[in-house]
Amino acid sequence: MPEGLPLDCPRLDALPPRGRVRAVGYVENITILPASQAPAYTASVVDEPAPPGGRRRPVPRVRLVWVGQRRVPGVFAGTRLRFAGTVAPVDGVPTIFNPRYEILPETDEPETQA
Repeated sequence: MPEGLPLDCPRLDALPPRGRVRAVGYVENITILPASQAPAYTASVVDEPAPPGGRRRPVPRVRLVWVGQRRVPGVFAGTRLRFAGTVAPVDGVPTIFNPRYEILPETDEPETQA
């Protein structure tokens, strides 16, 4: 787990197109591939959860892909994550394969590092 990743990570729209990144976001949705395909668990991450009634315009996203996994315990829609890895565009979407991650508590207060 990426212990100690700062919460003052850049917003997703400020991430470089390629390279090592650290960020914080909310899982917007997950994709689980059928058993007939090679296992991979994919989460789409955004800066903020969607407001009631949904979004009215597109927002920056990062795709996290755990190759070889059919499930990643604790990672589901609405989960707040701190993650790190190497980002590269795949089909026009910034993507990180096998990211290091930490599940964060849902809170409105900023976290402090001890």
